[in-house]
Amino acid sequence: MSDVKGDRKYTKDHEWAKQEGSEVLIGITAFAVEQLGDITLVNIDVKAGDSIAAHKGFGTIESVKTLSDLFAPISGKITRVNPALENKPELVNEDCWGEAWMVAIEPSNWDAEASGLMDAAAYAKLVEESGH
Repeated sequence: MSDVKGDRKYTKDHEWAKQEGSEVLIGITAFAVEQLGDITLVNIDVKAGDSIAAHKGFGTIESVKTLSDLFAPISGKITRVNPALENKPELVNEDCWGEAWMVAIEPSNWDAEASGLMDAAAYAKLVEESGH
């Protein structure tokens, strides 16, 4: 089974949110990577300074199997976009929990928004119930 990190929150769309100081890093989980296969393109449609609402798309991720939308798990202001993914999308396959974070968001209200996300145990159960 996919590993699940205890230091972050999760969405049903298999994205993770990890608080680091005033920012929250957003990425996709190992389960999502397993489902996608080899990543060929990461397209981020937002830039630093943009505001984003929870559940709104911020880009797409393409693999040999499919094209999937990326959704913001929280509302806030985009503070950074990971520049490494533009030239090296395979980084998502190599290190989805670390180097391959996608965007950093300064949350509007992290405490309120995080309460709407799953913790590691709930996310692990979701993955397990999906039959994987």
